[in-house]
Amino acid sequence: MLPAAARLRRRAEFTATVRGGVRSGTPAVVIHLQVPAPPATGATRAGFVVSRAVGGAVVRNRVRRQLRHLARPRLAGLPAGSALVVRATPAAATIGGAELAHQFDSGLTAALARATR
Repeated sequence: MLPAAARLRRRAEFTATVRGGVRSGTPAVVIHLQVPAPPATGATRAGFVVSRAVGGAVVRNRVRRQLRHLARPRLAGLPAGSALVVRATPAAATIGGAELAHQFDSGLTAALARATR
């Protein structure tokens, strides 16, 4: 579970991150990352989007839990004040945890490289 200060909660926060940040996609997840201009302060926050296309409620919640578990240790490696939105695709429900972690890492690395250019 992410602490309350590390979560995106409002629709406007999700929209601002998706529209104002960079995007990187893999078959299972799409990463949207918005890095503020330095010097920035504040907590790095994350939000997750798992639509009904991924599966039923049980499947969606399982995928969301897996993504939260993957994101929590990686938030410390992002620049201060960053906002991260992770959107799961239907493929996220069918792959294993190790493959999901690999795709999450590769998408996050690519998004971070684009955002810090």
